[in-house]
Amino acid sequence: MKGKVCVFGSFNLDIVAGMARFPLPGESLIARHSMMGPGGKGANQATAALRAGARVHYIGKVGQDDFGQFARRHLEKTGFDAITLFTCKEKPTGNALIYVAGDDAENMISVYPGANLTVTAAEVARCQPTVAAANILLMQLENNLSAIQRMVDIARAAGTFVILNPAPWQKVSDALLRKVDLLTPNSTEATLLSGVDVSDIDDAMRAATALHRKGVRQLIITLGMQGALLSDGEAMYRIPLFPAQPADSTGAGDAFNGALAARLAAGEPLKQAALFASAYASLCVERPGAANSMPLYADALARLHAYPALQVEALAQPDTIVAAS
Repeated sequence: MKGKVCVFGSFNLDIVAGMARFPLPGESLIARHSMMGPGGKGANQATAALRAGARVHYIGKVGQDDFGQFARRHLEKTGFDAITLFTCKEKPTGNALIYVAGDDAENMISVYPGANLTVTAAEVARCQPTVAAANILLMQLENNLSAIQRMVDIARAAGTFVILNPAPWQKVSDALLRKVDLLTPNSTEATLLSGVDVSDIDDAMRAATALHRKGVRQLIITLGMQGALLSDGEAMYRIPLFPAQPADSTGAGDAFNGALAARLAAGEPLKQAALFASAYASLCVERPGAANSMPLYADALARLHAYPALQVEALAQPDTIVAAS
């Protein structure tokens, strides 16, 4: 079954440099290679959701520059069910400068959001039928918060399930968090949201409890090489990391979120969707780039089945968790 996922989020043009190591302040290094391609957390996650089996409507905003023309050409050939792409006259298309370094393919990213931060109330209102028709609304924080808040309100009124990936970090209100059905921070974002320093699974459990007290219903905290923590308000679970040979970790979080949304839209339970998303993300990091590295559903399913011992592990009994009221 193919569910409908609406992704409201950024489009950026990515410029990536592969390095032996990250340069020090003031230092110039020769890159091993470089590439330019489509990116932005919104477009990346929309592509992942599409390739993980969903019907996708992508909503974004670009400038009137050459990067904006590149965005239109790229998005039109991606295969989305529909695209709503607004245009900004005052700001250029968003772009990102990315370093990928070392054997573990860690990354450092500088983002200029540009047109992504200019989505108006009138533009959001035009998206109401699209959001209402979707099973899932997936968003990040690479757009202006006023637009994100309005999108959440539209989804809530329509009964559409809302996933918020709080990246890149912007401070958000507890009131907004309470309106979200599923929150998907990484360890850094979970630290900033909860006030608990998150470096391992035990820290993540404490952060999850703190976030439930703020009113968060369900959350998944991604922990890099330690997998992820899922907390549904009744119990907590460890989502395993699948083996991979990393080439570029830039799109891993976007791959996870897009695949998660696709499988939830298809009707899979949250634990099973999260396990699939972990397998899907493990394939993504083996390929360079972000949007162009998103694997197909069949490939991720094959990886999932190749490691039958990797299963969701219960970590806490229901009475140890403070659920959202």
